[in-house]
Amino acid sequence: MNAIITVVGKDKVGIIAAVSAKLAEVNVNILDISQTIMQENFTMMMSVDLSGSRVSLKEIKGELAGIGGRMGLVINIFSEELFDAMHRV
Repeated sequence: MNAIITVVGKDKVGIIAAVSAKLAEVNVNILDISQTIMQENFTMMMSVDLSGSRVSLKEIKGELAGIGGRMGLVINIFSEELFDAMHRV
């Protein structure tokens, strides 16, 4: 299953490293990544493949939320199907 991860917050050193290290730890493959800085705000979207993961989407969501809490970020993960459905016009 594929998923979309969004990350938003004040820019600081280590955001991409923290998120990607956690994903590697739970065997989630990053398929694509886009990030930008808008003024002092960091925004990132990642497309990831969860098929090799040893943990559930719910557990990954909790791990990412923990990173977000420690770093002052809002991190969300959605199944690709749900994300696509939320953004249809």
